[in-house]
Amino acid sequence: MYLNQKVVVVMPAYNAEKTLERTLREIPFDIVDELVLVDDASKDSTSELAKQLGIRHVIRHERNKGYGGNQKTCYKKALELGADIIVMLHPDYQYTPKLITAMVSIIGQGLYPVVFGSRILGKGALKGGMPLYKYVANRILTFVQNLMMNQKLSEYHTGYRAYSRQVLETVAYERNSDNFVFDNQMIAQIFYHNFEIAEVTCPTKYFDEASSINFRNSVKYGLGVLGVSFRYMLAKMGIAKWHILERK
Repeated sequence: MYLNQKVVVVMPAYNAEKTLERTLREIPFDIVDELVLVDDASKDSTSELAKQLGIRHVIRHERNKGYGGNQKTCYKKALELGADIIVMLHPDYQYTPKLITAMVSIIGQGLYPVVFGSRILGKGALKGGMPLYKYVANRILTFVQNLMMNQKLSEYHTGYRAYSRQVLETVAYERNSDNFVFDNQMIAQIFYHNFEIAEVTCPTKYFDEASSINFRNSVKYGLGVLGVSFRYMLAKMGIAKWHILERK
């Protein structure tokens, strides 16, 4: 608990057997009440290992539903468990769990309802081994998206996020895509409903076991997130409606 608020960490997992234990070692269980791991039809023993390591809530998809589909299951379960603060942590050990306390405190103190761990603030991304083409693409996309959405985020593409219960009960995340563009659709929904996002500097690690999408999928993702920002801009201008931006 954090100031009498229940904290649930959700982990969307796919082939995370080699990194799961390292990730769990750094989770601050003094404030984290529950862990939820959703295994998106991994080809390794992620689910079995999660149970052996003591994770009480392990859900396995019988077929791969995609990164967005995985998150939908994560958030649904967290809300069912009565979470007041929900932190999404990737079990591939790319983001350090040591930041959970800071992220939770920002929400728990009522400062912001959403917190992102940013790889771009400071020099964490390149220092941690982010490929140069991904770093450049990240900066270009973020610049364009900030212009289109009239915001000032340091990056739109981090997978390290924390939400208040109110946010997940307001935005219609169930209507979002099941693929990687889900995260950017969430950002559009958050801003559309006038929630603010705080960012904290997050060191990151790139290594063989860390999950990553290839160049072809990166291009597809880039076009997808630009499409999200464009549709958000049209909705804010009153030119066109978008069903995912409506309240639940």
